[in-house]
Amino acid sequence: MVRARILVLLAAALLNACGPPNGSADSVAPTPSGSVTRPTSPVATALRYVALGDSYTIGTSVALDERWPNQLIAALGSAGPTLDLVANLGVNGFTSRDVLEVEMPRLAALQPEFVTLLIGVNDVVQRVSAETYRRNVTSILDDLAARVGAERILVITTPDYTVAPAGGDFGDPSQQAAAIRTNNEILTGLAAGRRIATVDIYDLSQRAASDRSLVAADGLHPSGAQYALWVTRVVPAVESLLGR
Repeated sequence: MVRARILVLLAAALLNACGPPNGSADSVAPTPSGSVTRPTSPVATALRYVALGDSYTIGTSVALDERWPNQLIAALGSAGPTLDLVANLGVNGFTSRDVLEVEMPRLAALQPEFVTLLIGVNDVVQRVSAETYRRNVTSILDDLAARVGAERILVITTPDYTVAPAGGDFGDPSQQAAAIRTNNEILTGLAAGRRIATVDIYDLSQRAASDRSLVAADGLHPSGAQYALWVTRVVPAVESLLGR
């Protein structure tokens, strides 16, 4: 019996001597419950991103990779945390009411984790009152905040299309520009009241008055080059929201 006990102790000692040294890649640590945890590699996080808006979001008259949401994704890169553009719901000609009634209902299926909103120019073109615009945007922002949280929303102001060659086709340029600024003030104020970040690109759009490379071939909408200017401002804002 004594000899058998000695042999068992010797075998146990040999097994311990052959095991992995402390701190090696193969070592594991028992948890208080007795289970074993193994080291894991960090995983890059990409939040599901949905872009809401009108022609400026869908990128009327520019190529897919020139749209500003697509340029944003390219500029952010793949290192997490970053964004994955799962849907661009922008539609040419859409007003704030269209966003509320057509685009917002699609969010339930898309399950966004990050949202951008750029809306207002067609409210100006279609003579939607400032108060109606305010009510619609209030509903949109409150809904978005409830879905993803204020810290996962970014609003973009409306550009000044009146400086483009075809800008005068929609009414008196000075009156239209003033109405755009009014809507931008409403949007910015509503966002600030909800602690939602805003990026103002209005002044960047005005460069198109002297630089026609910033206007698309249709003579009205921004070109990919203008959208690239927007992205230089949008990227830092998004990185701040993502905690990069």
